[in-house]
Amino acid sequence: MKIIISNQSELPIYAQIREQLKEQILNGQIPEGETLPSIRQLAKEVGVSVITTTRAYSELEAEGFVATMQGKGSVVLPRDNNLLREQYLLRIEEGLSTAIETAKTIGMSKGELTDIFHNLLET
Repeated sequence: MKIIISNQSELPIYAQIREQLKEQILNGQIPEGETLPSIRQLAKEVGVSVITTTRAYSELEAEGFVATMQGKGSVVLPRDNNLLREQYLLRIEEGLSTAIETAKTIGMSKGELTDIFHNLLET
């Protein structure tokens, strides 16, 4: 697990941590059932306050990515979790919206766009 904090980012530090952990969970770099580093350990590794990492973990829990268990820490939830499924659906919708807007920009017809979609599904 690697977290890189950027002072140039518009996102607050806790949000950078949350987003990077979320991405690593979604792409499988951090598998379900794995325990994340303790809040104190991550704060020390990244060089931020415990309050910052606490907020990142709390938001990950609220979004359904992790569950905090007394004495065990924060554990990555299974992918069949409904809240996690919603995150995947949101990502799909955002990707499709971007593709549709791009297609509209170049004047692509619905048929052409549908053909591309069907071709991609078959590969």
